[in-house]
Amino acid sequence: MKARRVTSTLRHATTAVSGHAARPVCSNAPPASIRWLTAAATPTTLAPRLTQHQHQHPSPQTNARRHLHGQAARRSGAPSNPAIKFPCLDALETRSATLEQQASTRSDKSGPEPSYTVGATQIYRCQEPLLLDHGGQLHEFDIAYETWGHMNADRSNVILLHTGLSASSHAHSTPENPQPGWWEKFIGPGLALDTNKYFVICTNVIGGCYGSTGPSSIDPLDGQRYATRFPILTIQDMVRAQFRLLDHLGVATLHASVGSSMGGMQSLAAGVEFPSRVGRIVSISACARSHPYSIAMRYVQRRAILNDPNWNRGFYYGRVPPHVGMKLAREIATITYRSGPEWEQRFGRRRADASKPPALCPDFLVETYLDHAGEKFCLTYDPNSLIYVSKAMDLFDLGRANQLATAARRALYTSSQPTPDSSSATGGGGGTCSLTLPEKPYEEQPQPDTPTLSSETLPHQGTPAPPADLVAGLSALSNHPVLVMGVASDILFPAWQQREVAEALRQAGNGRVEHHELSEVQSLFGHDTFLLDVEGVGGAVRGFLG
Repeated sequence: MKARRVTSTLRHATTAVSGHAARPVCSNAPPASIRWLTAAATPTTLAPRLTQHQHQHPSPQTNARRHLHGQAARRSGAPSNPAIKFPCLDALETRSATLEQQASTRSDKSGPEPSYTVGATQIYRCQEPLLLDHGGQLHEFDIAYETWGHMNADRSNVILLHTGLSASSHAHSTPENPQPGWWEKFIGPGLALDTNKYFVICTNVIGGCYGSTGPSSIDPLDGQRYATRFPILTIQDMVRAQFRLLDHLGVATLHASVGSSMGGMQSLAAGVEFPSRVGRIVSISACARSHPYSIAMRYVQRRAILNDPNWNRGFYYGRVPPHVGMKLAREIATITYRSGPEWEQRFGRRRADASKPPALCPDFLVETYLDHAGEKFCLTYDPNSLIYVSKAMDLFDLGRANQLATAARRALYTSSQPTPDSSSATGGGGGTCSLTLPEKPYEEQPQPDTPTLSSETLPHQGTPAPPADLVAGLSALSNHPVLVMGVASDILFPAWQQREVAEALRQAGNGRVEHHELSEVQSLFGHDTFLLDVEGVGGAVRGFLG
């Protein structure tokens, strides 16, 4: 039996040496015995060499000959498989070529390519300088805004509606812009923001790109676009700019400050910054301090843009914008806006076309959905605005310690403001980022005072007790009626953050806090619930405002 196996091995080895017909027998690499045997010069020398040298390793010269022989054999025919096609990358390259051609025929001062403007707005130009929390300054700035309803005689029925990260002031259709707004079904007669009762104002935040001053705007001191010479912003900076608009309109006190997502942050900040000028507060799917998960997700989105070669450190105006990084950033963000259970129902594991072979471009339905979301967004919002506004969200913290530190910085910067003809376009000693990477890599730090998730901390579904620093920071709202809403399926601003806000307000002495949480049974839409649930979200807002 053993002799027959040896004879069979020799026969196969002889075939492998004498011609290429036997090569397909081995899908990857031949067995060790055959690899050794193929180095023999002729079949007649095979048996003696097998007997004499079967326990010896081949020499380097022999290995080199085998390698060259294998290379020659591989080069002699067609590749094992055809190259995979990438139509998704082809589309990105085509768009880059088109944008490059358009940029070559366009002046830098004619506006960013493409235009980020979405429709007609009202513009308030403030010519009084705005000092920012981290030391920068805007010597003048524009606020784009839109209004609905009618202001009463004593201007006491005004609601300030704050936007999310990438929204414009177009929350509802207007005669000047009849396109549906981002909160179209929530604003109007008898709706959540009842225009029979209230005069609703919505602005595009500073740092944005839909009419308000942002990185794509012209610096009045040198006539060039700010780009990344634009100063670092905070949510509180955005709110102060909005209250400049209210001053211009003669609005001393708001009936309510209303917002969702980043708008919910602004709504709380408005009450803390201007407690005597805000009546009611509505904060939906937001927080009083950004937590590490949401910071991490926004960081990755920014890196997608910064790593796009077309970003050019922010100076891409008049050139090809970083649309590839922008598309990826939006796809990452979209993952955080919805919930896994909803996607299971909506997409499952279905592919776009199961009759075709799998592809490395968008293939599953959920992949095509993300691709579409990125496509819609990548040329309709300024990448620099996304960088600056998302960073402002990361910096958000209404804790007392942060408020005191900010007040100290502002006092220092106020006392050292340069003159308008200073060489600094933004003014202030802190407008330039001086942060350097740490010399040592990250090491885990012990945090003995960090609360842990435990059902013993609070009766509210295992939510940790709010830190005393946050309770102290929200004490300015102890007399304000506040509606705090959350959604159990939200992963970007998880429901425990809204519980934290409500509990911190209660511990600060506020006895007029309403907290509503939509369960996963009520909504599977995750963070985007505030845009979609007219009854659950809109009904609660309508009832709270009265």
